[in-house]
Amino acid sequence: MRTGRIERKTAETAIIVEVNLDGSGRYDISTGIGFLDHMVEQFSKHSLIDVTLKVEGDLHVDQHHTTEDSALALGQALTQALGDKAGIGRYGMAYSPMDETLARVTLDISGRPYLVWKAGFTQEKLGEWDTELIEHWFHSVAQTAGITLHAELLYGTNNHHICEALYKGFARAMRMAVELDPRKRGAIPSTKGQLGG
Repeated sequence: MRTGRIERKTAETAIIVEVNLDGSGRYDISTGIGFLDHMVEQFSKHSLIDVTLKVEGDLHVDQHHTTEDSALALGQALTQALGDKAGIGRYGMAYSPMDETLARVTLDISGRPYLVWKAGFTQEKLGEWDTELIEHWFHSVAQTAGITLHAELLYGTNNHHICEALYKGFARAMRMAVELDPRKRGAIPSTKGQLGG
């Protein structure tokens, strides 16, 4: 069973996250930020990665610490669940349409964190969530999960659709990348014999 569990407690947030890479997309998400909950639920549902995420954050300050720390913890749990990454597809890619919007997300679970972000928003908030934090969420997950991640908005005008298309694209790309490839017979997908480092 490829699972991960992280407990992270600081003066700003207290977080418990659990993931199961071989799940069915079940989720139990509570961050205190409704739109962030909705996006992590989308990630779980469309990646088929089971995710439990419970966050108590200093939302009386702002949403930054909750957004950042929950993404860092999720990335750590994914890394834990992946182990040495033996047998995984490693690469994932997805086009994600949502009405007038089309997003493209490609990634490599390389152990080398990097984010290329080519997307933007024309409103400051989605629900109560600051849209400037969306890029930061993706950056934080990529950092601790060791993912080279390219997220692009090809076109679109509705801010809700743009955000959701990016999360669903990320989910589908992750599903492809973490799935075990029987032809690899448990081999680590790198000529170096390891991923990361």
